[in-house]
Amino acid sequence: MATDELRSPLLPPRRPRRVSSAAATLALLLVAGLGPLPSACCGTSRSRHSPRSSPPDPVELTLLAAAHDKGAVCLDGSPPGYHLQTGSGAGSRSWLIHLEGGGWCNTVRSCSGRRTTDLGSSKFMQTRINFTGTLSNDPALNPDFYSWNRVFVRYCDGASFAGDSQHGDQDGNGKLFFRGRRIWEAVLDELMQKGLAHSEQALLTGCSAGGLATLLHCDDFRARFSSEVLVKCLPDAGFFLNVEDISGQRSMRSVYSGVVHLQNVTEVLPKDCLLANKDPTECFFPAEIIKSVRTPTFIMNSAYDSWQVQNVVAPDSSSPDESWRRCRADIRSCNSSQIQVLNGFRKAMVDGLKAVGDNKDCSWFIDSCFSHCQAWFDNSPWDTPVAPRLGNKTLVEAVGDWYFGRSPSQAVREIGCEYPCNPTCNSLQLPAQFTTDLYYGKEKSDRLVV
Repeated sequence: MATDELRSPLLPPRRPRRVSSAAATLALLLVAGLGPLPSACCGTSRSRHSPRSSPPDPVELTLLAAAHDKGAVCLDGSPPGYHLQTGSGAGSRSWLIHLEGGGWCNTVRSCSGRRTTDLGSSKFMQTRINFTGTLSNDPALNPDFYSWNRVFVRYCDGASFAGDSQHGDQDGNGKLFFRGRRIWEAVLDELMQKGLAHSEQALLTGCSAGGLATLLHCDDFRARFSSEVLVKCLPDAGFFLNVEDISGQRSMRSVYSGVVHLQNVTEVLPKDCLLANKDPTECFFPAEIIKSVRTPTFIMNSAYDSWQVQNVVAPDSSSPDESWRRCRADIRSCNSSQIQVLNGFRKAMVDGLKAVGDNKDCSWFIDSCFSHCQAWFDNSPWDTPVAPRLGNKTLVEAVGDWYFGRSPSQAVREIGCEYPCNPTCNSLQLPAQFTTDLYYGKEKSDRLVV
């Protein structure tokens, strides 16, 4: 199968447009006989969760009209945008910047297709969205960052805010603008004018392709502030692996190769990697990027990342049989030999992380849940009664303790045991199709066309 026909690898899960009736189903699952979660594996959590008293206020989209003069435009030439909810009180001089995810486009054909979606044009972006997870302004759900200035940066370049080139479109009648790096710079420049330059503490984060962007831009983000400002980075589900799929091919490397060469991302790649004469495509993978990151970073990922199981381990291009199709959709359907393959994937992730050696500025929280993006979806386990736990901490506790230095050691390195030993996530594991419906609503099928 040609690379530009790989549909799923180009579109990881995105922000939900609405909560469908699946949410009610989830509630019933929790009530109807599943009972309390066992705690023998990972201890009990210091729960800080309580019901929200009112729904979140939608946050308006801001377009950077002046960015056109800098060439900072979406794939179709429209202006980029972001959503900003201003902080208050003690958080008024603290900033959290979240980079949206949404896969990549690695060919002229796939990039041309994205121009008529919110992943390639601000003309199709929602003008108002709800902030959830790490962006929530509810202290019960987001106790450490709820009062900060929180920003959701829209993703419309197809290369993790990294490219800088242009190309004729598929029909030969127009241009494709690969200007992700300029968008990153233009958004940050405007936010600096709006108060980011005066911040006392800042956190750069992102999900999926946005998680990769967080790693790529982490040190550049740090360089914008004085040494007195506390600056850290939190990539969520952005640790994509360069491994063989079940057919022996490296499908993800093929996708990344197209992105790197079509969109010209060399400028943001780690210089140490390039100077070692490694292929630029290899330098686009997180296992290489983290070797050069000097800013304190907390890598949040599942060792059984559901998107990577479906699109890196057993992608459509590997011609998976029916058994693998069931396994990649729901890990509970995997047989023992398939679990062995997934354990090999887990080992590759752990080995990639440990390559940083004794760098105390690199921390991680790697659980065993079959999930992708855990810190910002409406239905994520960010801070709920069923949040996964490692080292007696939930995600929200682990991130907060790491950022504010409440942990006993500088480097926080938690790696969960092999599936299915952690009952705090796997006992309530839902099928991938269920969670996809929950994130997108039933119109999700319209979002997968490249």
